[in-house]
Amino acid sequence: MALKINDNGIDREMTTEEETAHKAWQKIAKAEAEAQAEAQVAKVAARQAVLEKLGLTTDEAAALLG
Repeated sequence: MALKINDNGIDREMTTEEETAHKAWQKIAKAEAEAQAEAQVAKVAARQAVLEKLGLTTDEAAALLG
């Protein structure tokens, strides 16, 4: 199944080169999204570890910093 592209208002099938570039972009975008999700999980875990070390709840920390 060929991929479609809109070229100046005209829908057409992608050329082989366009399809190759698109698939490469998809892989990069997926890897970046996964890395960003992993970084967010690590950030949340680090924040929770600090709160536990200090013996504070999330609400208590928000009240102190807010």
